[in-house]
Amino acid sequence: MTTSAAEQPLIPQPPATVTALRQAVAQIAPAALPAFTRELDHAADQARQGSDLAPLRRFVAQWAVYVHIQRQPHLSERLRRLEDQAATGDADQAREAASEIGRLLDDAHASLAAPSQR
Repeated sequence: MTTSAAEQPLIPQPPATVTALRQAVAQIAPAALPAFTRELDHAADQARQGSDLAPLRRFVAQWAVYVHIQRQPHLSERLRRLEDQAATGDADQAREAASEIGRLLDDAHASLAAPSQR
């Protein structure tokens, strides 16, 4: 059985480090780099103010999921379609799209957590 090009990841999933995620974002979604930098700065400020690494851990987890989805054309396209449906559909369509987006994000989190559980 052959896999179509749209089902092949653009890049391997990088390690969940700020540097590796920044490089991945630059490669697969360069337009998102300003948001990446802005959110990193915000997380670092929160971590300093609270003397707690939780904001940085959340940042890394969020961007690891973002990269996981964006590096796979079929997933990123599906997410875009669902986001459009949530924004332009009626209330029922928006709820259905939001629920599906939640499932997609949950699946991405689970995929990223699976290797570390071995």
